[in-house]
Amino acid sequence: MSTALLLLRATQVGVSIADMDLLTIGMIQDMYVEAMNDQVPYARLATQEDFDKF
Repeated sequence: MSTALLLLRATQVGVSIADMDLLTIGMIQDMYVEAMNDQVPYARLATQEDFDKF
């Protein structure tokens, strides 16, 4: 990952330059992946009954 790509991903998830001192590259990557997963439509969402069975 280049510096430019890291800065782009950080700004896409709302991390400021000042906040980057508190985070690792992996944390920023994880935040980006999770943000992209939020846009994926799921065929079925778990209900309380599903959690109870678990």
